Amino acid sequence: MVSMNMSTAGFRTILLANTEDRVLERFGDPLREAGHRTIEATDEVSLLQSLKSRPDSVDLLLLDLRLAASDRPGLVRKIRAHTANLPVVVFSGSVDNAAEIRQLAALGIAGYVNEHCTIQAVLSSLAPHLFPDRFNRRSSPRIVVAIPISYRVENAIITAVTLNVGSGGLAIRTMNPLDISAKVHSRFSLPGVYREIEVESRVAWSDSLVGMGLQFEQMAAADQAAIDEYVEYQLKA
Repeated sequence: MVSMNMSTAGFRTILLANTEDRVLERFGDPLREAGHRTIEATDEVSLLQSLKSRPDSVDLLLLDLRLAASDRPGLVRKIRAHTANLPVVVFSGSVDNAAEIRQLAALGIAGYVNEHCTIQAVLSSLAPHLFPDRFNRRSSPRIVVAIPISYRVENAIITAVTLNVGSGGLAIRTMNPLDISAKVHSRFSLPGVYREIEVESRVAWSDSLVGMGLQFEQMAAADQAAIDEYVEYQLKA
């Protein structure tokens, strides 16, 4: 089913790929009310057909991995065969384990969203993916790397492990993520970089099944340069 609205430069087309009507409704209604256009796919065949017929007209894919018959990362590879640069956000409840998260990161997954989030949280959760230019360097490439990171929450220091890092932010594996837009002060060291990086960030996405994504907001110029050089080197490796 295709639900259409008047298209302008500020509106986007979102492909909702999920088998559950309640999830399609929870995400589709607020998106359409905000003026966006939605396309719905309830199985793998209709999903791939939608991408094949309109590869350049979809701005964002919200993907339930359970649409795949067996090989779920393999479904993402099929999607990439139709459109290499389409931002893909995965419904976190459809992820089975950490190994899948690593495979998906290598396939360029843009992020995760909780399919059980409130209707009021849908637009704010998807905003960094719908309008990446409005978020500081949010669309920068990410390097899959598991490194220790510490961050302060009120008076407590919490340690965790990263899922990936890029010039504009990083993702952290944690079962106790902070709320979206929460301010975070963190410290970490990159492999081969002999300095501790200290950065002020905000939470861009949050999911208890996956972790949280931090968007960098303030750091020393030398620290930003160290991250940029590390990412560039890894991309060329």
